[in-house]
Parts: sequence; C-alpha cells; structure tokens
Amino acid sequence: MTSTEPRGQGTAEPRNPGTGQPRSLGTAAARNLATTTKSPPRMRAVTPRWLLRELPWVATEAGSYRVNRRLTVAVGGGRVAFTGVGDGIRPVPQGLRGLPVLRDFPDDGVLTALADRFERREYARGEVVAAAGDPAGAVFLIAHGRVERATRGEFGERAVLDTLAGGDHFGDRVLTGAEEHWEFTATAATSVIAFVLPGTAVRRLGSRADALRAHVEGVARGASRPRNSRGEADVGIASGHDGEPDLPATFVDYEPAPREYELEVAQTVLRVHTRVADLYRGPMDQTGQQLRLTVEALRERQEHEMINNRRIGLLHNADLGQRVHTRTGPPTPDDLDELLSRRRRTAFMLAHPRAIAAFHRQCTARGVRPGVADVAGTAVTTWRDVPLLPSDKIPISGRGTTSVLALRVGEADGGVVGLHQPGIPDEVRPSLNARFMGIDEKAITSYLVSAYYSVAVLVPDALGVLEDVAVDRC
Repeated sequence: MTSTEPRGQGTAEPRNPGTGQPRSLGTAAARNLATTTKSPPRMRAVTPRWLLRELPWVATEAGSYRVNRRLTVAVGGGRVAFTGVGDGIRPVPQGLRGLPVLRDFPDDGVLTALADRFERREYARGEVVAAAGDPAGAVFLIAHGRVERATRGEFGERAVLDTLAGGDHFGDRVLTGAEEHWEFTATAATSVIAFVLPGTAVRRLGSRADALRAHVEGVARGASRPRNSRGEADVGIASGHDGEPDLPATFVDYEPAPREYELEVAQTVLRVHTRVADLYRGPMDQTGQQLRLTVEALRERQEHEMINNRRIGLLHNADLGQRVHTRTGPPTPDDLDELLSRRRRTAFMLAHPRAIAAFHRQCTARGVRPGVADVAGTAVTTWRDVPLLPSDKIPISGRGTTSVLALRVGEADGGVVGLHQPGIPDEVRPSLNARFMGIDEKAITSYLVSAYYSVAVLVPDALGVLEDVAVDRC
C-alpha cells in the first residue's frame, strides 16, 4: 500500500495535478504563525497608494455613473497613430480621425487614400518646419521628435506657444480648402520625422473627395455656432446696455450622449485548507491573514488599473488640450508651472518616485528649493504649495521617460472622483467583498474576493498630464 505522506514531514499538501504546485497554504507555513511571539505576515508590494487615499469616492447605484456636461460645439483634437518602424513607418488610415475635421468621418477608403498621399520628411534640430506668414498649404503629422511652435511677442521677443510631439499635428484646416497663412513658426526642437500632406494632394482625390468635402463642410457649420472660450455652446447674455433693448433668449444645452462609467472589477479566488483554518487559527486567524494580504494585492491592482487601464485609466483619459510636453526632457520648475496653469485648484500631482528625484535635481541645479508639506502624516514634496505624491504605478518607458499627473478632485469642483458601490453582499471593505464558494473534495475552502471601482473625469481640465518626462537625462 502506497502513501502520499513524505516520511518525517506529516501530511503532504494537496497539489494541482500535472504541475505539482500547492493549491492552498501548507501546514508547515501555517505553523510559523502559531508558535513564538511573531508579527503578522508582511508583503513588500504594499505602497502608500496615494491615489486611492486622496481621491474623493462617490457611491454609485446599479454599478454605473453618468457624467453630464454642457454641449461642446468646438471640435476637439486627437492624436494620430503610426505603424511600422524605421523607414517603414506610416500613418494609420483610421488614425487620421484624430484630426479634428476628420473626426467621425466614416469612409475608410478615403482615409486610406489620404494616408497614402502623406510624404515623409525629416528635419534636423533647429530647422524651420513652417514659417510665420507663409501660406498654410499642408497638413503636418509629427511621428517622432518634438516641434516648438512660437511667435513674436509684443516687444519682438520669441514667445513659445506650445511643444508638439509624436502623434500631434497642425495645419488640418488645409482639408477645408481655406486659404490661410501660418500664424506661428514651427521649429524642430530635436530631430524630427514628420508626414506632410500638401493641399494639392487632397484635390487630386477627384470624385472620392466629394464625401470628404461634404463632411468637412458639415464640421465647419457646426463649429460656426457661438461658443465660449472653452468650446461650449454659448449662453446668450446682454450686458452694459441702456433703455429697453430686446434681451436674448437662451437655454443651456447638454451633450446628447454623455459618457457612462461602469464599475471595473479585480478578482481572485482565495483557497484555504480546512485543516489550516481549523488547527492553526490562533493566536492569529489564518483565514483572516490570508484575506488581508489578498485585499492588499487587490488594492494595488486597483490603483494600477485606475492609472493605466485604457478604458478608465487617467493616463489614457486626459484631454489632448490638457497634455503638455517637457521643454528639455527632465522635469523642470517651468514644466510643472505649465502643468499647473492649465487648471484651477489643483489638489495634488502624482509622479513616479524617480521623476520626483529628477525634479529635485533640476531644482538643485537652479538653486531653487521645493516646499515640504505634511499629508496624512507623511512629509511630501510640494511645488507652488501643491503636493507632489509618489506612485510607482506610473510607468517608465524603455526610453527612460514617464509622466506626471495633476488633478483637481471632487464633485463640487467638477474634478476627478473615484467610483465604488458600498453595501454589496459579503462586503469586507467598501465595494470589496469575499464570497464563500464552498469546500471541494480535497477539503479546500474557496472564497471569491472582488473589488469594484472606476474613476471619472467630470470636466476635461480637471486632469492634466506632463508627458515625455526624462528621469535619466538630468
């Protein structure tokens, strides 16, 4: 008769067939919590999770949250995608919908024909891409590098308007047939690869351009509606008048299809052998400790998803107008000033610890000392009295670049809010539960542990991103 008990080691733990890996906590490990004076089990992967701590949380009903906004009549921009590497890089036809005048254009065939007519051009650092006063006769897509757009200030000085990088574009109004002149000078701040579509190439589309022309005209008509400085449909108001003039009649229009956020979920199945739960429950509850560590891991994943998830993640849901690029690569005080200037009442900034270290080096080089504030009992760096909180969930690319987030928070301020649904069955933390799934034939108890969450940006300027932050070139 054979036995599954290794000699001198007691009963073997149940293992997955084929892999030989244990399916639950073993008695040998469980005894570590049952003898001597001891600490609860710790894990190295626990971080401060500043985003989860500092976001105001809004309770949802039925697992969804609708963000209503005023109707926006100004067509916003997007980013253009590219495919391939080296000499084979080309604009993705469907990615041309990132151009404001091509948003929602349905004909992929025309987009493909347009993409094929883009010409690749390369510019050296300091070379002029487009000069102020010259006819604006082409669409420019930036595939690689950075381009500075500048104009002349009131006293003749060079004033930088913004910096464009990969995926950005300018000159798309050429597609409308408008005859204009460049109001700025675009200069390559680094070596640049751009794709250029001359206006004459659009006209050579022939009859296929009819659908494009009709679409562009429709976009132009919509954009001609009165709007405020933020692109929202204007509210007619009279002021500074005398007598009894006819006052404008108005109403505040809403977006016809507001975005709805459905709660995301992070889940795992926790397994605890009944022998461990029964015999090794004191002085520390084994099941409770297993659940505590599992919850910590779920919360870490939750914060990662709230930053990086393509549906709801903050890095992917910032408005294009709220994305700024560093001027030279490393994060300088000037860069953070530009980021903060894009919104009112920034509550905090979020950055990788290496980005914060790079910012400190830039401050040291300038002889500037950033501030320090106490946030929840922890001393953190501040800039302009705005806390700069660390998060290793913000990725660093293979090129050594990362991003810095700036957030205004709260429903009352039209900011960023976390979403959850407290009061769910078998809840152990708000919007996190552990549901008993039964005991199998190997005497292993299973619990389904789930965390439900999302994050919503109520107004576009509530969230800003400083991109292309170099953490090594300082």
